[in-house]
Amino acid sequence: MSSRWVLPLGSAEREDWAVVVDETVDGWQYTGLYAGALLPGEQRGLSTGARELMVVPLSGSVDVRCTDSSGATSEVRLVGRSSVFAGPADVAFVPRDSDLVLQSAETTEPCRVALAVAVVPDQPIGPVPGFQHLAAADVPVELRGAGQASREVRNFGVPGVLDAEALIACEVITPAGNWSSYPPHKHDTRRDGVESQLEEIYYHEVQASADAPEGADPMAYLRVYGTADREIDVLAEVRTGDVVLVPHGWHGPAMAVPGYDLYYLNVMAGPGPERAWLICDDPAHGWVRDTWTSQAVDPRLPLGSAR
Repeated sequence: MSSRWVLPLGSAEREDWAVVVDETVDGWQYTGLYAGALLPGEQRGLSTGARELMVVPLSGSVDVRCTDSSGATSEVRLVGRSSVFAGPADVAFVPRDSDLVLQSAETTEPCRVALAVAVVPDQPIGPVPGFQHLAAADVPVELRGAGQASREVRNFGVPGVLDAEALIACEVITPAGNWSSYPPHKHDTRRDGVESQLEEIYYHEVQASADAPEGADPMAYLRVYGTADREIDVLAEVRTGDVVLVPHGWHGPAMAVPGYDLYYLNVMAGPGPERAWLICDDPAHGWVRDTWTSQAVDPRLPLGSAR
């Protein structure tokens, strides 16, 4: 059960991408992910078709050219960062039925980029959103939780920030020794105003603390477990480039073990007519939220950000 939903780096390579998650994964329908490196000056193209996506630089900067279904072309340079731990980056949203061209803006080192993907409805529910660029300085940064459950959430692709048909995406930074995606929660059943039905992708990167010796092996853990009527059982040790898929069930905690900071990119979408991110906590653990009122947010946050 665990191995089906855990994709270690190297197990989901395709063509020029180090990681590809799409509908070819058995049991996967609504979300996708591409991640990989572009050499200096290298170009790579992609047609979205019945998908929309967000371009997220992981390290370095990337030039984006998007030609939408009307023939209108948008071009922008996404100013990147040295790593995902250095703060937010510029991002860009690419709508359905568009042709996308990426080109590394770096001259000496490869840039690394992720594409967070959602399948859109056959028929648009409303006006199709257009190309969007969000600068790093405008990315809403939330410090969520408290104490050892403190984490930083970069909400560049959530409702109210991004205009999209289906895609929901964000980045989470968890300092070494802290827990995130906690309390365990789920969003796998449509209940109006209470819970959304959303698949979720966790793409991970992990870094060692500055005083780590040579040979340190940055790692973290993620737990996913089932409900009474839908079984799933995952406890994954993850490293940079590893992906965990959450088709349903309670997920969390994501554990940043001492000595190693944890990053993950979350990609969510589902079949519901409303684009909403509504979760419910595991009732056995939801009480933990009440304890945060008496605890301070971890002073290490925001990590690597000047905010």
